[in-house]
Amino acid sequence: MAIIGYGLAGRFFHAPLIAATEGLEVASVVTADPARRRLLAAEHPRAEALGSVQELWDGPPPELVVVAAPNDAHAPLALAAIERGVPVVVDKPLAVGTAEAEALVARAREAGVPMTVFQNRRWDTDQLTLRRLMAEGALGDVVRYESRFERWRPEVDADRWREVTTSEQGGGVLLDLGSHLVDQALVLFGPVTDVYAEIAARRGAPADDDVFIALHHAGGAVSHLHASAVTPSPGPRLRVQGTAAAFVAAALDPQEAALRAGTRPDAVERWGEPPEWERGRLVAGEQSVPVPAEPGDWPRFYGLMRDALELGGPLPVDPQDAVETLRVLDAARRAARDHTLVKP
Repeated sequence: MAIIGYGLAGRFFHAPLIAATEGLEVASVVTADPARRRLLAAEHPRAEALGSVQELWDGPPPELVVVAAPNDAHAPLALAAIERGVPVVVDKPLAVGTAEAEALVARAREAGVPMTVFQNRRWDTDQLTLRRLMAEGALGDVVRYESRFERWRPEVDADRWREVTTSEQGGGVLLDLGSHLVDQALVLFGPVTDVYAEIAARRGAPADDDVFIALHHAGGAVSHLHASAVTPSPGPRLRVQGTAAAFVAAALDPQEAALRAGTRPDAVERWGEPPEWERGRLVAGEQSVPVPAEPGDWPRFYGLMRDALELGGPLPVDPQDAVETLRVLDAARRAARDHTLVKP
């Protein structure tokens, strides 16, 4: 496998998960940055460092390419892989807008080249636990789904491209965190009929940094989604209100923190399992009981990708799902601009 980019996504998410998956190997990484090349040599000594994407294409073709470059490069780089017949994993979002994503999915389908999108947070502990509770009927009918990725970063970090580029260039929390939030809501509750949104850039940078989206699902549930870099007091990660009970999860899934700390899934026992005190609770009025947690399983993504290529199994994420997510995000921009409900 080849990875294009060795920043946050390439270094901390894709490379360790690939290396921990039996049958997969990080063979090469495209990065021209000298510091990142040194990190690559220390962390994946068997991987070849390439200085440019052209150098990748000029060499022996990889069996799979991972696009972990900035957001506005996702679609062009994925298209280059497709035109060469190379299967491709694209970090979310698939593109910066719906039309670009639709064209990319159509081209991959026409060329018969497998393409998928790294929606790893489908395998967060809170999402897997919630799906189990819903399947068991523990919540009754879900009425309202509240989901948050809220942070407190009051100062703009000029070294973070997501904070200093416009939405058209792929910046902002709507595309970054909103891609996860909307994807999770669509997986859980299905298609959306109406979208309302509030989008702001409160720190004065080009990128949006404070977002609220309300989705009305065709099945009747309502999703309230929050993505923010400027929330001094973050709310619970999930609060899911049902007709019989609610599921409340206060803490973030532990997998990102573990990967950032240099831990690999194949090097620890009980990967993805949150500490006892961070597990969710089933709440009904004054009753509140802890819920056994399903361990988070980001490694599942690359296991499924391997099986799709070797055995003909399904892709871990249908790329059309990423198109529908972008359709909702584009509708959110229109809703925020016009201060009204919008149909995606």
